[in-house]
Amino acid sequence: MNEFVMNKDQEPLERRADELREDLFQRDVNQLAELTGTSLRKEEGDNVFEFHYWGKPVFLSNRDFLARDPETQQPLPPIHQAMIMYYFHSSKSSPATGNWISFSELADGQFYNAAFQGYTAQKLAQYFQTDYDKFEDRNMGQHGEKTDFGDGAFRYQILPQIALLIVHWKGDDEFPPSYKVLFEDIADYHLNTDGCAILGSMLVGKLIAE
Repeated sequence: MNEFVMNKDQEPLERRADELREDLFQRDVNQLAELTGTSLRKEEGDNVFEFHYWGKPVFLSNRDFLARDPETQQPLPPIHQAMIMYYFHSSKSSPATGNWISFSELADGQFYNAAFQGYTAQKLAQYFQTDYDKFEDRNMGQHGEKTDFGDGAFRYQILPQIALLIVHWKGDDEFPPSYKVLFEDIADYHLNTDGCAILGSMLVGKLIAE
């Protein structure tokens, strides 16, 4: 997960994550586990949340609220800490529906939609064009779950209650091929729109990285 590095533009996000972390110290751990859909276990006096993030196991102790890799015990990079803090702070328990919506249908998403499509859908279209085999290979390489949607789609469970779908539609004589990042329609219950935008950008970055 260390391929996404914090830069100066993301420093405010890190500061905000620190603020959210301070608030989490005051929250009831059992309620947090229920709201976030994470497992909670006791460990030497600490309460430890266990969950998967980008398909990999992560643990988070209420001692410091720093997400760590269970193999190395090292904290995840700052951008991932920020995403997890946003999720824990915002999440309101809600059952998955399996319905997908566009970024514009998220709260305030319409206002930022043009920018979001610029660094997601347009980048995907420029990179993959009509090479649908490459699109499939890249998604399989990122362990996306192949799903019946559009002309080809892959589902990603990023956090316990946050899933993204990346989908393509083949072009024809009238319309060029198109690509889109969609969100499960409960996303607003668990992450703010800025956080959803960052996750979408991160997913696209993983797929088009050389």
